[in-house]
Amino acid sequence: MKNNNRLCEDLDAEINVPTHFRCPISLDLMKDPVTLCTGITYDRENIERWIEAGNETCPFTKQVLETFDLIPNHILRRMIQDWCVQNRSLGVERIPTPRIPVSQCEVSEVCSRIVGATRRGDGKKCGELVRKIKNWGKESERNKRCIMENGTGCILSASFESFARDAFEKHINLLVEILSVLSWMSPLGKEGRSKLGAESSLRCIIWLLRNGDLSGRQSAVLILKEILHSDERRIITNTLLAIEGVVEALFFLIKEPISPTATKASLMAIYCMISSTTKKDMVTSRFLEMGLVGVIVEAIVEADKSVCEKALGVLDEICNTEKGKEEACNNALIMAVLVKKVLKVSEWATELSVSILWKLRDEESVRIEAIQVGTFKKLLVILQVGCGQSTKEKVKELLKLLNVYNNRVDCCVDSSMGFKYLKKPF
Repeated sequence: MKNNNRLCEDLDAEINVPTHFRCPISLDLMKDPVTLCTGITYDRENIERWIEAGNETCPFTKQVLETFDLIPNHILRRMIQDWCVQNRSLGVERIPTPRIPVSQCEVSEVCSRIVGATRRGDGKKCGELVRKIKNWGKESERNKRCIMENGTGCILSASFESFARDAFEKHINLLVEILSVLSWMSPLGKEGRSKLGAESSLRCIIWLLRNGDLSGRQSAVLILKEILHSDERRIITNTLLAIEGVVEALFFLIKEPISPTATKASLMAIYCMISSTTKKDMVTSRFLEMGLVGVIVEAIVEADKSVCEKALGVLDEICNTEKGKEEACNNALIMAVLVKKVLKVSEWATELSVSILWKLRDEESVRIEAIQVGTFKKLLVILQVGCGQSTKEKVKELLKLLNVYNNRVDCCVDSSMGFKYLKKPF
């Protein structure tokens, strides 16, 4: 569409683009003209966006739409294509013939066939049908919405659980295909999450996390995050902990990242696991033994906003345990990293950083290091710019504790920070 927009702008002075070739909404050359029940033709992308925004009238005539059916205007589309060919010498590119969007009936039919193939244990046929859905989804966002709205996620989740029960290694290609489709179907719904949260499904997902290719591992961790974001996450966490390699698989996705998407999903999965179980200390200890604190601190240093917030969230949760606080206090970088992120990433990151500092406040070595890296001044700035009540109470308590050391510890503060955020002098 952007190419067509620039094309129209560049050529308007040289050639006359027929008015009826332009979409009444965008005034750009149409590439997939469709006609409403009012008889007015629009480019599909524009009129779909109009309808999805909640509008119930024709943009041009203002008439209330009796039906939202969009009828492809093949004659007009061919006329536009012919016009593009005739003006090729002026740099006009021929618009491609658009693919017909998938219909609810087509999706329902394929889903029914997947159910049948799953019951028969026909992995080959099931794979063909899953790839068909995958290809539909690649064609357009509209197709993805149509697929999701027709209960496909639940059907595929049930199929995954069924084939995962039956010696999943022989169906691994099919299972990877199913996960790759499910990974863009969030939220999956309670029944779908229930199927994927079954022990047989979880064993297969963890196997893929450890042994799959990059695409398979990313799909697996995205689904695992989705499963754990449910009311049943405590039960699911307990099931996961009985599966060999789950802690290691999630840990290495952070230590040796394959993509920001996978890193964020892994951090969210870890957070859910250590925050939802009654065995918090035991679960956290397993991650700590792998060296999670050090890996997270290093990840925070250059992380983007989203990864940084999630990493700080995990670190904050870790510091709810005694062993977690001990590991954090022993990390040489943590204080400097936390202070650097205050007021630099987001309000949420600042609140998490303060929360972690507050949880580590009892160690004198931590308080001394906090003064050395400029924590005192940063905390004063937080009070100036404002924060939530809970964070404010933590900041005040930290300031009282640090004030004892303020005049007798040499500070190594980043001078570029200064007091630029202050509204008034102290």
